[in-house]
Amino acid sequence: MQSPYALGNDALYRRWRAWKLKDYPARTELIVVDVGDPYNPSPTETQELLRVCRKTNMAVYRSQLGGAADSAAVPATAASSRGDGSFGDGGRRARSTRSESGGVAPASESASPRESGAAPGVALPPASLPSPDATLPLPSRDGVMPREGRDGPERPPSLEPKDILRRFGAHFGLDRLDSNLLADEDSITSIEVAPGKSGRGYIPYSNRRLLWHTDGYYNPETRRICAFLLHCVQPAAEGGENALLDPEIAYIRLRDANPDYVRALMAPDAMTIPPNTEDGAERPASVGPVFSVDSAGGNLHMRYTARTRSIVWKDDAATGAAVRFLEQLLADDSPSVFRYRLAAGEGLICNNVLHSRTAFSDNEQRGTRRLLYRARYYDRIAGTDTNEIFGS
Repeated sequence: MQSPYALGNDALYRRWRAWKLKDYPARTELIVVDVGDPYNPSPTETQELLRVCRKTNMAVYRSQLGGAADSAAVPATAASSRGDGSFGDGGRRARSTRSESGGVAPASESASPRESGAAPGVALPPASLPSPDATLPLPSRDGVMPREGRDGPERPPSLEPKDILRRFGAHFGLDRLDSNLLADEDSITSIEVAPGKSGRGYIPYSNRRLLWHTDGYYNPETRRICAFLLHCVQPAAEGGENALLDPEIAYIRLRDANPDYVRALMAPDAMTIPPNTEDGAERPASVGPVFSVDSAGGNLHMRYTARTRSIVWKDDAATGAAVRFLEQLLADDSPSVFRYRLAAGEGLICNNVLHSRTAFSDNEQRGTRRLLYRARYYDRIAGTDTNEIFGS
């Protein structure tokens, strides 16, 4: 099957681009889905999350779980947390992600090229594709299916916050966890301030800002991170907001500006992460492209970090120009960048999108200590393959 990401097929790329940008959410609240019970989302909730992910490769789930179920993991903190789940656009909260018709509200038909994501002066042909409002098949794996409604079976009392990631992920075909060096014994990682880790240079375990990156950019191709889940048990007292960007949107911006940027970033030796021999891990150097396409689902995969240390870019003019353009793209205040601060009981499901984090501060005296759980998967969210959505 031909790929819209192949530089040699401009007509197919234009069709895919038109579909991608049509009604692409222009505000963060349009990717937020209310979920009554993230341990066991209903078919309607699962359907809505999947629909949003098929367009943006990500969705935020919002629940009221934070004040109760999550409190066991961080004693006496959930009730004292500000945890407002606020957006980066003045702290506005959406009451629902659904339009009156039941779907995500589309962008205004009179939106400017900047708001809609279309390049100025480019006429886009209509795409012959399945309707984004069509009923989508609900994913399942190993017999795990969404419950039939809010009257489903009650949760066993032994369930803990980490079980949310396992059970929630199973609804979307996510089960092959990546057990990385700093993960917990169950392969799910506790993201919190941990001096023993941050002191060795691992910034995610500090309260410092995290630059733009995709997860597992240092992994070999055989352990490619295709998706991850984040679940917030306790937000920080201040800060800790995430910025999120769909890699397919980054690809469009690069290709529209200059196809040579994409060509350079698809080179098999575009980006090298030096080896890591700490603690006997002996991770070898990771050499590979920024953009690649998997043959099974036809999906675009992005491998990137904005770090300036322990990284070697291919030493040629084309790669240098492409990297500088991408850095500027990520620095701009684009409407395609979603900003959200997870509150207790909320989370993110995504196909390993680009993301960053602002610095934050805990308040130990008030018992406010930021804690998120992260699960990385070798699977992609079921039902979001490019070939399945866009098949030609």
